[in-house]
Amino acid sequence: MGITNILCQALQQHSQDLLNAMHLVSTTKSHIQKLRDDGWGPLLASVTSFCGQHEIHIPNLNACYTNARDRYRHQDKALTTIEHHLRIDIFTIAIDFQLQELNSRFCELIANLLTLNSTLNPKNAFRSFKIGDICNLVENYYPQDFTEQKMSFEASIATL
Repeated sequence: MGITNILCQALQQHSQDLLNAMHLVSTTKSHIQKLRDDGWGPLLASVTSFCGQHEIHIPNLNACYTNARDRYRHQDKALTTIEHHLRIDIFTIAIDFQLQELNSRFCELIANLLTLNSTLNPKNAFRSFKIGDICNLVENYYPQDFTEQKMSFEASIATL
């Protein structure tokens, strides 16, 4: 939640720079992926330390995990440890859900389109204006709106 908090606050600002917002989305995705890949150990250490300081009992994480709801239905199911259940069935699934949500709302195609559209921003006298980005925008997203002649003219200007 702490990783996505900054992104959520930034996206709620109406004056948010589009390019900055897309950078925040990308950064948030990479932080969440890093947490998924490398975060279990530090999280477990932090929880263990907290429990030790506050005299909270920690179950044996190597013990077999049994779900009270389907204890009798899956007797032949391979036994999993409590740590495996916490790491895979809770930690990883929660993070995967967050990544899936971000990817569905900000897929590469949309992120690319928004980034290219930011070149059309009149803020600061079109300081982000790049003719190459405009050409990419025309070729990839609006080819039906421009003739071949106009697109080749734009491409020749971009090389100048």
